[in-house]
Parts: sequence; C-alpha cells; structure tokens
Amino acid sequence: MRKLLPALYLRDRDGQLPDETRIFSISRAGLDDAGFRDKVESELKRHVGETADTGRFLERLHHVSLDVVAETDWSALTEALGDTAQIRVFYLACAPRLFGPISARAAAHGLVNDASRVVLEKPIGHDLASARAINDEVGAVFTEEQIFRI
Repeated sequence: MRKLLPALYLRDRDGQLPDETRIFSISRAGLDDAGFRDKVESELKRHVGETADTGRFLERLHHVSLDVVAETDWSALTEALGDTAQIRVFYLACAPRLFGPISARAAAHGLVNDASRVVLEKPIGHDLASARAINDEVGAVFTEEQIFRI
C-alpha cells in the first residue's frame, strides 16, 4: 500500500501499463474487489497526494481472499486469473518462509508458465542456510532467469 501500489498507479497514470494489465492482490483479509479498491484509493491519497483520476487504475485491481498454504482455496485464484497464456508476475511481499510454498502451489494449479516471473521481496531467509533453502524451493518452480530478488 505504501510503495508498490502507488508506483503502479503512477506508471498507469503516465500510460506505461498495457491496457490489458490486471493487478491481483491475494490475502486472508476477506476483502472483495470493491473493498480492496476502496482501501487502495484511500492509501493512494495518503502516499501519493493528489490523485486526480484513479478510475482506470482502480478498475485494474482485483482481490482474492485465500490462505496461500491451503490446497482448497486456490481454485478461486485460478478461476479469477483465467487464461494461462498470460504473462504473470508474482510479487511476493510476505514472510520468506512462504516463498517456496506459494511458488509450488501456483505451479500445481497451472498458474506458472515460461513467461511467468517471481519477485522475492527481502529478506530472503534469516541466514545462509535458510536463504539457500528458499532459493532451492523457488528454483524448483522458476528458472533463475524468472526469479528477481529485491
């Protein structure tokens, strides 16, 4: 809410996102699309300042409530995303211990293809051994060229 979504809004405002771009948020918060859009709109005002026209950007936003480590909830995300041929970027801003399980679940549900990317937001583990374990888990799904660590 503080950095990523404002940055995406500014890219959209400046015409730097393709028209077909959709942005999905996933959490256990129990939000629907409208609730998520309302939250983002208020946070944009707080972090970006004056936001004259957020309509197009807000329409790009979708929210799916699920527990990322539970097997049963993923069908809602699979259904919402639709066509598996689309380029997908999975931006994981969550606990590092979830990077591997999320990657594995996404792959198991057919959401990962050759054009997919995953962004791992730091920290990646708490020491060298845990960082290697996370890299191995994510690397079992994504090639090194598909993984971006920030």
